[in-house]
Amino acid sequence: MDNKNTPISLPDDFDPAVNLPAREVNGKIFHATIPGMNLATQLIENSTPLDLERAEKVLDAVFESQERRPGAPHYGNFTWEREDEMVEDINAVHFTVMPLIKTMLRCRDSVPASLRTKALEGIRLGLEAIARIDVHLRYTTIAAADVFDTCIGGELLKDEALIARGRDKLRRWLAFTDQSGTFYEYNCPGYTGMSIERLAELAALTNDSQTRIIARVFAARAGVSALLHGHPGTGRWSGPFSRAYQPQIEAKTPPEIDWMRHWIASGTLPEWTTSALEDKSMPLEVKETSDRIGQQMITTYMDEGFSLGVASKDLSSQANRFVEGESSAFIAHFNCGQETGVLISKYILDEKWLGDFRTTPSRSNTQLQPDEGRFWGVQDKTRAIGLYAPRVIGARQPCSGLKMALIWMRRDLVDEIWIGDRKVAALPADVPSGETVIVGSGTMWAAIRPLTRTHLSYNPPQRLVERQGNLALEVYNYEGAAKTFWELGWPSSFYQGMPQCGFYAEVAERGTYADGAAFAQTVAAGQLNDKAEAAFTYDGGDEERLWNVEYERDGRRLGLKVDLMQWKLKQRWTEDGDQDWPMLKSPLAQQTCDGRVEVGGAKLECGKAAAWILADPERQCWVATYHGPKAAPLVFDVPEGKVEIESMGTGMVIWDKGRVRIEANDMRGTPQIQGGQVVS
Repeated sequence: MDNKNTPISLPDDFDPAVNLPAREVNGKIFHATIPGMNLATQLIENSTPLDLERAEKVLDAVFESQERRPGAPHYGNFTWEREDEMVEDINAVHFTVMPLIKTMLRCRDSVPASLRTKALEGIRLGLEAIARIDVHLRYTTIAAADVFDTCIGGELLKDEALIARGRDKLRRWLAFTDQSGTFYEYNCPGYTGMSIERLAELAALTNDSQTRIIARVFAARAGVSALLHGHPGTGRWSGPFSRAYQPQIEAKTPPEIDWMRHWIASGTLPEWTTSALEDKSMPLEVKETSDRIGQQMITTYMDEGFSLGVASKDLSSQANRFVEGESSAFIAHFNCGQETGVLISKYILDEKWLGDFRTTPSRSNTQLQPDEGRFWGVQDKTRAIGLYAPRVIGARQPCSGLKMALIWMRRDLVDEIWIGDRKVAALPADVPSGETVIVGSGTMWAAIRPLTRTHLSYNPPQRLVERQGNLALEVYNYEGAAKTFWELGWPSSFYQGMPQCGFYAEVAERGTYADGAAFAQTVAAGQLNDKAEAAFTYDGGDEERLWNVEYERDGRRLGLKVDLMQWKLKQRWTEDGDQDWPMLKSPLAQQTCDGRVEVGGAKLECGKAAAWILADPERQCWVATYHGPKAAPLVFDVPEGKVEIESMGTGMVIWDKGRVRIEANDMRGTPQIQGGQVVS
């Protein structure tokens, strides 16, 4: 092979003693498996003799972390770190084999036989482990990795069983998502993008045309969701999210809108999706459902200088310390000069702040401040209600603090603080019951009115404080020595329901009100109904104790009703009535499953399955997508013309200034076009 490349310089953190990159965490040295595999694939891709010699050594070191003992419960999986004694984070295999699969697909015939044999054997063992894990379709990021690894890895290995498994799981994943609308792990600033990229890579690399179209359709649907949440004013990924880490939460990472634009520029998403990102007219509200059966949906409101998003509930699908605390069910972003301000809510146990929690010894304790609450929420544009209860509490494990916190992530970006008509000059500051807290920061006012709370200790605090450079409104259920709560345990002879804690929130553009007192007066003029039914001792049956919260002003109302005994949602409403579970609802894009979609002057009639339209009349571009999979007739009317197709399965019809492109599985007949022409 004639290779004129120069050998790659090994990274500064490379440890030649073990042939892996190293890092120090909390005074200890760790060698992570995935960075090691990434280095091995870079060396293979560069492919000079020295690179290939080094690659084999690095690959050997990585495979020392692969469980190779026959009969081991995680046979074929990897430890996250070389230093781990056993497999714990079972996601490791999905991310470790992925780069090697892609590299071997390109380079398998140009590497030494010994390296090729080792690589393909490690991939095979990894894919067998992935099949045994068979991650549920709820775990979006790992389902995406499973599908990609298995489809493309199966093609690499020419293993028909693996290929069939991967393609079947892709179809089942799309069908599972189509029961609701968007990814189950909703609106993640990092993980949603990773899943979109896996689908786009699958479409680019697979040798199967049906799989390619399904992956392209799925990537486009997820991409439109993400792009609709790109907020031009702040550059951030707006709206509530199921999972994210602290740098993303604090807006310390590069603006996500740049990543979104890169997807379009690179071809990860088709060019026509630009409309969802760049052509929003403000104000804008987007609603999507991620789990219809589980009553999980998100609402996001965007104005020029700020956004507000609320989830109907927290992500509650995994009892896993790595995952369950990553939700942010209530979040606002707003401009503060060249900076972005962030307001979030959390429920906190044992006074854990950033730095007090670590998932594993090898991961930073500043990666995550967990939300340990169960949440129900409702939003109507600039107004929201959020209700919290502790996720895990009872008479077994002692707890020293239970509180809800509304957190402005940068105290230095806060311009003014009010409690009712009183401007706050110093912190901490107690907040009397029934008062409204007003915070002015950058382009946004935020009003927070704490609701009824259960006192689990004598007169627990309700106060504004500064913590680690953040401003926090802390609303305690309990403050005191560590103790168990007999009255909250179940089974129990004392249980009378979950403790109450919650808030009414409203945001406004700063220029709308002269000062915080004026905004507080406006909020106070509304009618707040905050009532729970009388307490009784629960016997484990169907008895309910309802907590009803409603706020009404100027003819607009919104409300929530939950059962405190089993923390079940009973009702969510706004002035439009009871809130349903829309698959996707926005001025630019709509999705339904009843065979009919209308938005932006376009109308789609198709089979009764998931289908959606992205409409941009100004660009004269309309896209209709039918998820199928069962083939059905399709009629797509746009202001400029019409497309009629005798029958098609999963696919897309793109109308762009009269140029019509059709990508579809199982299409029958010749498409009939009025007002345009088919282009390839």
